Amino acid sequence: MKLSWGATLLLAWLPAASGAAEEFSFDATEFEKKPLEFGGYLEFKPDRSWLNRDGAFNKLNFYNRATPDMLDRTTGTLKLNSKYTQGIASINLRADLEARRDNLSSDRTNRFDEAYVSLKPDPGFTLDAGKLALKWGKGYAWSPVGFVERPKDPNDVELAREGYTMIAADLIRNFDGDLKTVAFTPLLLPVGSQVNQDFGKANHVNAAAKLYLLYQDTDIDFTWLGSGSRTPRFGVDFSRNLSSSVEIHGEWARIRDVEQRSIGPTGVTTTQRGDVASALLGLRYLTDQDTTWILEYYRNGTGYTEVQSQDFYRLVDNGLTQFQTTGSDSLLKKAQSASQSGYAKPNPMQRYLYLRVSQKEPFDIVYFTPSVTLIANVDDHSYSLTPELLYTGITNLDLRMRATWVKGGIGSDFGEKQNSRKFELMMRYYF
Repeated sequence: MKLSWGATLLLAWLPAASGAAEEFSFDATEFEKKPLEFGGYLEFKPDRSWLNRDGAFNKLNFYNRATPDMLDRTTGTLKLNSKYTQGIASINLRADLEARRDNLSSDRTNRFDEAYVSLKPDPGFTLDAGKLALKWGKGYAWSPVGFVERPKDPNDVELAREGYTMIAADLIRNFDGDLKTVAFTPLLLPVGSQVNQDFGKANHVNAAAKLYLLYQDTDIDFTWLGSGSRTPRFGVDFSRNLSSSVEIHGEWARIRDVEQRSIGPTGVTTTQRGDVASALLGLRYLTDQDTTWILEYYRNGTGYTEVQSQDFYRLVDNGLTQFQTTGSDSLLKKAQSASQSGYAKPNPMQRYLYLRVSQKEPFDIVYFTPSVTLIANVDDHSYSLTPELLYTGITNLDLRMRATWVKGGIGSDFGEKQNSRKFELMMRYYF
């Protein structure tokens, strides 16, 4: 009788398999989910910034002291994550401990970015209470519909953010048909003298909600924040894969009764009140060569116009002249107050373009990813350019080198920034 090659190999393997079976033991406890999960990372980041002596913010911050040519800063960060699960309940903690020192000062941060209790009595229902960092919206660099979260830093979008104290629920239902999933997330966010002080006006319990739909392979969110510490607002976002390599996403938000304050070159403040809209449209494209392109256009309805920004820069110049001739810094104090209320934000104006290109393992260099990021002001054509090198080939260790150049004329958004360029190294060890 002739045996096929497959049968011959099978007969030859059976004795070895039976012997191996006698030695092999299966321990189900090794695969059981442990009640306590713990991890995090330790990061060390030195950086050097070259100051833009002609920039408005450099003048504003150093008008009464000697201006250094550069600032050297060292930052040490410890991020701790833990989760303890018992039955339907879990306790979730995310701590942030940072120490920063540069030529002029030192600073420390010790806080919980998240600290909340979660109850999940049913797969379709979750109740959370405590400090949570929610992520609403589909934008990569900005998120106009992120009504109950702290804003992203477009220069470091992956940076974990601090949450707000709230009570939130998640109700999820799945269906057959075009409408596949519906999820509803209502929440209450209180603001008082000891809780969520930076969210807005005190002595309010703010109601917000998000409705998520998965309809014909398109993710859709409807978001809403009621009147209270902030003015009421609502929005919608979407995300859809046009193919396996192309994804398109967008956001739109309407903010009611917004008070917009701008300051003139003489220190006179002008207030306007009305409804504004913010929007974002983005595209993500992955090529056959593992190159990822991310492009986003952002319209910031609450931002300053080009004229309003230039009025602020002129105020700084007028204040500096006043201080040098009379010794009075009254105009500069007004400029500092206006700076803190909005002009010093990373992207305070109305129209921006974001482009990021990253290449996975070029020239067959495994665990190596170079990238470059461009953030441009569409109105005044100023921009920042950030090339980056990331290496992850050492177990539990990330190594990153990044540089930033800022370009723009006098009176432009990026041309008036405090720094003209920056170089940083980052070493992050996970445990």
